Amino acid sequence: MLMRPLLLLFLGAIIMILAIAYAMIYGSFWEEAKVLFPLPWFQLSMIDLYLGFFLFGGWILFRESSRGKAIGWIVALCLLGNLAACVYALLALIGSRGNWMAFWMGHHDPAMQGS
Repeated sequence: MLMRPLLLLFLGAIIMILAIAYAMIYGSFWEEAKVLFPLPWFQLSMIDLYLGFFLFGGWILFRESSRGKAIGWIVALCLLGNLAACVYALLALIGSRGNWMAFWMGHHDPAMQGS
């Protein structure tokens, strides 16, 4: 049951690693930013991206018992985007040992008390 989500999250992380590497090798952030930032659809994409960071970061803050660990993941999310989201969800899924309630609720799930 967990193999499909694990595979999807792993593939998502690999795709993001490759896409980041491609952008770093072949792109020029500052030159491309001069063209992209004034465009309304790019601005919308950035609002959408950061709203997603806010929502995913809220889930991280909710499910983690350590605020320091949660803040570290949120910083990684803001720096690495959905690569960090895929890795976080992958680790949360593995740590939940097949318990979907533990996956979503983290330390709030009674089954995870003491883990």
